[in-house]
Formats: sequence, C-alpha cells, structure tokens
Amino acid sequence: MAKNRALALTRLTLTDFRNYARLRLDVDAGPVVLTGPNGAGKTNLLEALSVLCPGRGLRSATYADMARHDGSGGWAIAAELNGPRAELRVGTAWEGRRAEPDDEDALEISTAQGRQVRIEGTSHRGSGALASVIRMVWITPAMDRLFNGPAGDRRRFLDRLVLGIDPDHGSRVQAFEKLMRERNRLLEDMREGQRRDGIWLDGIEAAMAEHAVAIAAARRAAVDALQLASAQQHGEAHMGGFPWGIFLIEGELEAAIADLPAVEVEERYRRTLADTRLLDAGAGRCLRGPHRSDLVVKHGPKSMEARLCSTGEQKALLIGIILANARMIAEGFEGYAPIMLLDEVAAHLDEERRRGLFECLLRLGAQAWMTGTDETLFAALRGAAQFFSARDGALCEAVA
Repeated sequence: MAKNRALALTRLTLTDFRNYARLRLDVDAGPVVLTGPNGAGKTNLLEALSVLCPGRGLRSATYADMARHDGSGGWAIAAELNGPRAELRVGTAWEGRRAEPDDEDALEISTAQGRQVRIEGTSHRGSGALASVIRMVWITPAMDRLFNGPAGDRRRFLDRLVLGIDPDHGSRVQAFEKLMRERNRLLEDMREGQRRDGIWLDGIEAAMAEHAVAIAAARRAAVDALQLASAQQHGEAHMGGFPWGIFLIEGELEAAIADLPAVEVEERYRRTLADTRLLDAGAGRCLRGPHRSDLVVKHGPKSMEARLCSTGEQKALLIGIILANARMIAEGFEGYAPIMLLDEVAAHLDEERRRGLFECLLRLGAQAWMTGTDETLFAALRGAAQFFSARDGALCEAVA
C-alpha cells in the first residue's frame, strides 16, 4: 500500500485539563513518543487529544473528572491540525472560561452550559461537529480485555470504528439511546398504573425504529469494510506479525438488513417494539434492538475466536484491527491516515513485534502518539519520531 498523507496535529494547548495547568506543545507531522514515570500525565495528554473527537474520549470519563484539581472548575483544549482542509483550528471546552486579551489559543467561551466546540472560529453545540474534520483511533490497556469482556464493550468499540468512516453514526446512536430511555420511562409509568397516551409511544417507537435500522446498516457496512481492509493485510510481509481478523456482527437488525429492504426492517422493528411493551415494562428495559448487538472476532490465521486466544495473541489481533481500521479510514478520508493514540502499546510486545509495529505505522504514514515508561522500548524510532519526557504536568523534548 502506498504511504498515505497524515492528518496531523501541529500545536496543542491545554488549560486546566487533568494535571496540566497550562501546556503548549508544538510537534511535527510524524510519530510522537511520550515517556515518563507512572502518573506523570502521559495518558492524560492522549485523553485530551481524544476529546477533540465526538464523545468523552478514550477513558469515557465525565467532563467534571477531566478538570484539574484546584483549577478553574472547567477545562479547555485548542489544537491546530493539517489535513484535508489544510490548516484548521479546533477547540473544545467544558464550563468554559474567558480568554485573556493576548491568549490567542483560548476558546473565548464564557458562561458555557455543557461542552462547547469551535471549528475555525464557528461555535457548535456539543461535540458531534468534530466528526466531520477529525479522525482518530486508539488503543488503551483497558482494551486488552475487549474480547473476554461484556458485549457492550465490543459494541462501543465497533461504534467507534464506524464513526471513523461515518461521522453521523455517533449522533444516531445517541438519538436512539435517548429515545429508548424516554420509552423506558413511559413504560415504567404504565407498570405503575399511570395512563399514557399510546400515540406518544407510537411516535417514540417509530423514531427508534428509524434510527435503529440506520445504526444497523452503518455497522454492517463498517464490518464489511473492516473485513476487506483486514484481508488486504493477509500475507503482507510488512504487517509485522499482527494477524488479520474475521469479523461477524451478531444482532437481530444487522442480520435482517442483509436480506431485506431497510424500510421493511424498520417496519418490523417498529411492530416489535409495540408488541413487546408489556414485556419490556416488566423487565424495566428494552429487550430487543441494536443496543443488544455484539461483535464477534476471530483470529484469522488460527480460525479461532479471539476470546479463546492467548493474551499475547489477543493483543496482536487488537493491534491488527486498529491498523486495518486506520487503513480503512484513510481510504475514505481523502487519503489521510487518522491520528493514532497508542497508550502503553509497546509494553507487552517482544522486540520483533515492536519493530514490526513501528514499521507499520511509518508505512501507514499516520501521526501516532505512543506512551511508555521505558524510553528504550522505542529506540527503533530514533530519527523518525519526536520524543518528549513527561513529569508533573509538564513536557520537555528529549535529547537523542
């Protein structure tokens, strides 16, 4: 595969985010290595980058938890990017702050209610608008349990992969979940004997069905694209020992959408919701829908379910999936590889696999941000990456 152009962050400014009171970091378009002791703020910086995407970032933390202890009570992140739109300024803040007259990086948001976003000087409510201009993928140590954990973790992982090629997917998922919560409240009232207008439930269920089918269709399309990208890795000598995967999405609607017109699947699910009101009321939740789906992953070379593979094999397979997803995003994002956030990615890889990973990243052309406590693990990247040392909420460029 030819080397892609890279979506690259060139300047990052943090204010009162986690343990960073104030940070301005200028970097090149290539890989970035952050090293330092545990608790120095390496993962905090990756989290700040991830919050430049829709959602709550790689930790799924509350916005309040992201605010620096003894800080202003809120936080702000500003960045400059090079990508399909050439140079681009983006920023996001929670609870906001007013910029000082000479503070060109601040978001100039005051009296903010909830999270605010600015893209090239234009304000947006919520984080969904970021999906149109930024693509990121990430791996964290918590994801090492992905294949053995609950289905919800894999479903959220899949939805993050979908978001890389379908920027509207996140808003559809949020809309469906909001409607589902409203339906659950109405059904709870029914269970307690309160009368509710059936027309109200009809409207909610019709909207749920519309969003649900769109979610299922987007997931199927993404799984198909991921399978193709993974298959292209099969047999490629430069893949560094990271196996290709076989993917299957288990879900009622995802299966139906493969065989029936979307409008028919939507009508069937609408009728299902209407017919199962009493059952769902008794359960206290909606028992059928895209929120119950699961992603099944197999280790391609071994034709074995990932959950049955060794810890090392699962880690290598997860990295292989992220590499395939990055390739998939690049092909649909005007040839630009996404920014990659790889937290402690080298810690449990042997020297051969570490070297293979670095070669894959350089070939992909992505700006990969990698963290670790041991700088020697990244020695193979000397001359190809920028190295920074983190300590007590500050960064300094490491000298080769």
